[in-house]
Amino acid sequence: MASFNVQEFIDRQPLRPGHYAMLTICGIAMFVDGLDVFMVGKIAPAIAAGLGEPPSAMGFVFLLQQIGLAVGAFVATPLADRYGRKRMLVISSLIFGTLTLATAFSTTLLQIAILRGLSGIFLAGGLPMAVSLVAEATPRHRRGTFIAISFAAYSFGSAAGGAIAAWVINDYGWQSGFWIGGLLPLLSVPLMLFFLPESLQFVVSRNPRDPRIPAMVRRIDRNVRLDGNEDFVAGDGSRRLDKAKLTDIFRDGRMRTTTLIWLACVCAMGTTALMAAWLPTFFNAMAGIPIQRFAIYAMIGFTGGLVGTLCMGWLMDRFRPSRVIPIFYLGLAASIIGLGLVPFDAAPFIAIMIALSLFQVGGQTGLNTLMTQIYPASMRSTGIGWAGGAGRIGGIILPLFGWLAVSQNFSLPLTMTLIALMPLTVAGLVVLIRDKKPAPGVASLAVPEAA
Repeated sequence: MASFNVQEFIDRQPLRPGHYAMLTICGIAMFVDGLDVFMVGKIAPAIAAGLGEPPSAMGFVFLLQQIGLAVGAFVATPLADRYGRKRMLVISSLIFGTLTLATAFSTTLLQIAILRGLSGIFLAGGLPMAVSLVAEATPRHRRGTFIAISFAAYSFGSAAGGAIAAWVINDYGWQSGFWIGGLLPLLSVPLMLFFLPESLQFVVSRNPRDPRIPAMVRRIDRNVRLDGNEDFVAGDGSRRLDKAKLTDIFRDGRMRTTTLIWLACVCAMGTTALMAAWLPTFFNAMAGIPIQRFAIYAMIGFTGGLVGTLCMGWLMDRFRPSRVIPIFYLGLAASIIGLGLVPFDAAPFIAIMIALSLFQVGGQTGLNTLMTQIYPASMRSTGIGWAGGAGRIGGIILPLFGWLAVSQNFSLPLTMTLIALMPLTVAGLVVLIRDKKPAPGVASLAVPEAA
């Protein structure tokens, strides 16, 4: 039987309409995920005021949401490596959309906290599943760029939460945020069901004799010649797995790299969770800035995230990740310190907000793109998801600092300076990851420890 390497087949393909359709649908899933994950932080002061609670009381809501996200990353994402990215993405969207709609009917912070915790379990799967689909369907020479575009959609979702805070909640109340956040994932499900293909690499890695494979290959390239005697192989180190195991992402020389990535994700995602949950409250409580005004500035800053994401995708296709990613996190640390030192109404403040978003979103895009290069298809969702789970542990711990800073009346400069220590740590960790410079036009690939 002739060996048919699926990875090489995909990498040889020119970009076709099917690639753009897949990117669009996965981009919608990423947009919805970004909206729902970060929306609560942007409207937190309005929720607390509407229920007659102090802003610091929102800390319990943030805590349960982060716990739910951590549980989902460790539990839900491995299911995508067992039952399929598409199937689990649809199921996750249905469940967290329904739970988010239910949150609009809450009458206490405890009810909101419980529902956000449950929603987080299924929210956690959206990003790794969508990113895995994009990585596994895109030719190598454009993979970094396509992943970056999908993360730009994630940033759009986060910015949309700012739009809700600035213009919607004044007229329709904080409940409107959960109505929007719940309806969008439910409306996206039909698109996934009818127009989003399953990952060919996933199907081959699970069962090389799956009868669906020839049709999936022809869907990618109708001119390909198949005689029915092909021995399909994933071609990226994947092997058939009956069940994803945590130990798989530490095997075959990946121990050192996985450990460094987990530590980097703890600091990076913990910082993102802290800033997303508490930044509007920091400026409201420590500097007297209305959340509507801050939300407008945050939306302007979103343009930086879009630029940072696309720049990172371009750079990751050309340079060593362990050299590119630390530069972004050093820039992020400087931007966070600048937030505490530059007056809100000063002209440079907007530039700092743009830089903050550029380095934060671009840096996280780099980390996630690096993970798609390290882990083969058979464990890719597990690898990305469990790294995200480690990051969510940081997302549970670091936001507690926000509660401490507000309740103890820390100054804004002190608060921002202490937070900046985390991205500095990320930069140092990523420098230690062993990788190699990619050939021109070819995405970089982290070198396993044993190589």
